[in-house]
Amino acid sequence: MSGSMADDALALLPEGLLLAGAVGGLLAGLWTPRSRQIRVGVIAVLSCLASAVTAAIRLSGPDQLVFEGTWVVDTSTGVVRIVVALGTAVAVVLCTSALAGHPRETEAYVLMLLGAVGAVALAASGDLLLLVAAYLLASVPLYALAGFVKDARGVEASLKYYLMGAFVGVLMLVGVAALILATGSSGYPDLAAGLPGASAPLVAVGVLGVLAGMAFKAGAVPVHFWVPDVTAGTTPPIAAYITTIPKVGGVAAAFRLLAEPFAQVPLDVPLLVAVVAAVSMTLGNLAAFAQREVLRLLAYSTVSQVGYLLMVVAVAARTDLATEALAVYLAGYAVTNLGAFAAAAALPGRTISEWAEAARHRPWLVLSLVVCLLGLVGTPPTAVFVGKLAVFAAAADGALAWLVVLAAVNTVASLFYYLRWVAPAAAAVGAGVGAGAGVGAGAGAEVGAGVQDASGRTGTVDRIAETVLHATAAATLLLGIGAGAWLTFVAA
Repeated sequence: MSGSMADDALALLPEGLLLAGAVGGLLAGLWTPRSRQIRVGVIAVLSCLASAVTAAIRLSGPDQLVFEGTWVVDTSTGVVRIVVALGTAVAVVLCTSALAGHPRETEAYVLMLLGAVGAVALAASGDLLLLVAAYLLASVPLYALAGFVKDARGVEASLKYYLMGAFVGVLMLVGVAALILATGSSGYPDLAAGLPGASAPLVAVGVLGVLAGMAFKAGAVPVHFWVPDVTAGTTPPIAAYITTIPKVGGVAAAFRLLAEPFAQVPLDVPLLVAVVAAVSMTLGNLAAFAQREVLRLLAYSTVSQVGYLLMVVAVAARTDLATEALAVYLAGYAVTNLGAFAAAAALPGRTISEWAEAARHRPWLVLSLVVCLLGLVGTPPTAVFVGKLAVFAAAADGALAWLVVLAAVNTVASLFYYLRWVAPAAAAVGAGVGAGAGVGAGAGAEVGAGVQDASGRTGTVDRIAETVLHATAAATLLLGIGAGAWLTFVAA
């Protein structure tokens, strides 16, 4: 229930810390020399960690409606707060090498924090007008981030992202207007009460428009066309952020919509979402098979992954297993996807063959890559494996057995295009180890020769990205093994 203004503000402390980090970082950047703007990155990471800690403390508390019910603090909001805050912290760390010395390094960190606030606002929205504001906050900073490098590919990526976002934003506004016209209110409780008896055409237009906005943020079919171009057109660290953080918020927002205002509408909305899920995972997999570039392969992988996430959205109002399934899959996907993009950032190769050649003398890096990619497939004991089991169980319990079968087939199919990256890398490592053994100790000086980073230096890798890769690979294993503890904590 909603309390006093002071209590309402305190309930938003995790978001307030992210916003304080953004404002504080921007002010600090004004007085910081360009060579020392990493200080703003430190501020951003600290604010994210503080936000995650406060969100974890608040997670065990009772559900709460704040600011006249427009902002909902419950289990799904708490999970998104933690996942988004920690994911943003990892993304900021991953970006430090790529942004070092950039004249707008401070602004990049600030934009990432603002986008994180927008992602959490999507998940917490209890009112359509707040949902629109959250959509904009989770979109506009990302348009700037997509073209941050300001090369030809970056400008193209940013423009495509903006145009698609503007188009879908208009559709979303039309949907919001239709729903308000049908019920006379924008609040989710009033919508849940009024939509079952409202005009079916108005409801249909409203539901389609609002869900189109959430599908865009999640990168789902049919509004996914920006995903491959933006992912391949920006730097791997920025791509990691764009394909992870807003997706978490968009999926959680769609989950709340189907669980509350759209639960009893005179349309089969769960079937609509189930079809979108099926098409997303299938087309994402089919498109990934033909990719030769690492980032484009990962881009279509994220399109496929959102299909599995939408499975639990489809049964949000049909089963009590949905919330726990959403919690474990969002956490597992975030950490594993960030790890896969960290692998792409660690070495300079754009194509799969170039990346594999660059990884010739780095067996541990390839091993962590294998853990992350097999994690995205859903191989035990990774976090996504547990997440998929939970999602499949929830979908089956929600009478979508056909979707579970299709998802299982797509899971097996996805293994083949991930192996298209793993196999050359493993072969290159094997060849490198054999060559090293043949040459002897004197070959040590040549390890890494021919590898170039973004600034053109030979024989180097991004050590920070490599560290993030190892950390996320370990985290996905630990989260998979300790998924029971995570679910117990969420359900407490």
